[in-house]
Parts: sequence; structure tokens; C-alpha cells
Amino acid sequence: MDEPRTGEVTSADGTPIVYDRSGTGPALVLVHGAFTGREHPLLRVVAATLSPWFTVYNYDRRGRGGSGDARPYAVEREIDDLAAVLAEAGGQAMVFGGSSGAALALRAAAGGLPVSKLALWEPPYHVGPGAPELSPDFASRLESLVKEGRRGDAAELFMVEAAEVPAEAVAAMRGLPEWAGMKALAHTLAYEAAVMGPRNALPAGSLASIGQPTLVLNGGASPLWMLDAGRAVARAVPGADHRVLEGETHAVSPRALAPELLEFLVAA
Repeated sequence: MDEPRTGEVTSADGTPIVYDRSGTGPALVLVHGAFTGREHPLLRVVAATLSPWFTVYNYDRRGRGGSGDARPYAVEREIDDLAAVLAEAGGQAMVFGGSSGAALALRAAAGGLPVSKLALWEPPYHVGPGAPELSPDFASRLESLVKEGRRGDAAELFMVEAAEVPAEAVAAMRGLPEWAGMKALAHTLAYEAAVMGPRNALPAGSLASIGQPTLVLNGGASPLWMLDAGRAVARAVPGADHRVLEGETHAVSPRALAPELLEFLVAA
């Protein structure tokens, strides 16, 4: 199989957005979530697995990997970034979004971007009992910690309060080699909070305007509140389908995810 070819597009505000392109066929764009980029193993394996059927665009969101950034941050800039990738992909494409990347994909589709199909992995809205309680100033707290040079503390705040990782587990992670990469992305965690919106509330009104075929996927071993969120998104988007992948957690295996995406995306 051919290696992905790296390219670059320019967003509306002049920010360069880097992508890898692989395969042939209808265009599919992958939108990643927090602490990840186009080099993440899940995205690379999914792109490679689906490339016999699709031309896959796997891009770095702004502030991550090879892509640029600009201040002040605004969700609208990220939607413009995705619009630039869609234009590069031929003017229209199917879109897969994972976690907060799923929320960005939903906002883009609701905003009228030329998305032909939407496939979503566990958009982390807080809708059911047991969901994390986020303060209204969650995004500004993350940004303040980064400005103070406390990038590790920002990463810990995000993981403990938004992802419900036990504090003792995060403390152990600080000693791992991967922690340096997580700190390097700490400035983008406020971006993720902005994409999700205050308290990660479900934007049911805007989701109701989405007319594209939509698939929402959850892991059967994920926290119950994530399953509640997936069901709520599927109810809010007209005609959306919801499926549960038994035994999978939020850190889904590409071997479980890719076949579900293929079945949905190739269907007429």
C-alpha cells in the first residue's frame, strides 16, 4: 500500500493546515479529538484500512502537529479549517469525527459545510446522570494554566474533570514518556472545551438542523454517561443511527471501528 502523501491547505485566516492523503475513491475526512493529531495510531490505521475504498484526508487541527495557529482562538476558525480541507477534497466529503472532533464535525455540518455523511465516535456531551460536572469557566481555567507555564497542570485538569481519569492515575502518567507529548498539546485543551461549549451541554437545537445521513457509535465498555450522550445525539439528529460496539472503551480499537465505518460509508 502506498504511503500517505502530505499536503497543506490555507484556512480563511491564513493559517496553514497540514494533512495526509491516502487511497482512491470518494473523499473522507478524519477529525481527531483531544491530545491527538494525524499521527495518532487510531487515525493512521483507520486511514490505511479504508484507503482501498476512499480518498482519506487525515489532518492536524490547528495548533497541533504540522498545522499552524492564530490568536485569538475561535471555534469558527476551526470550522474554516475543515472547510479548507473539504475544498481540497473536491468540495464535498464524508466526515468522521472522534470525541471532541465529533462535536466539531457536528458543528460544521449544522453550519452548512458540504458534508455528505457524518460518522461519529462518542461525542462527549454531558446529558445523563453521572456525567462530569464542569464549571462555566472550565475553558478559561485551562487557558490560564497554560499562560502561567503550568502545562502539565492544564493537562491534569482536563483529564480529571472532563475525562474522569482518577487523579492518582494522572499522577502516574506524569512519569511516562508520553506525558511530554500531552503537555505539548495543553494549549489546545481550551480549544476542545470551546468546541464542546459551556458544560459540554448538548446543542439539540442546532443538531436538529442536520440533514446528512449520520451514524453515532459508542463503546459498550465506556462510561454510561458517554452512552447516554451518543443516544442523545442520535435522537437529536433527524434519522441518525446509533450503534454500540461491545467491549470497546473510549480508546476504541481501529479493528473494531473501521468495519463499522466502512459499512456505513459505502451504503447508498
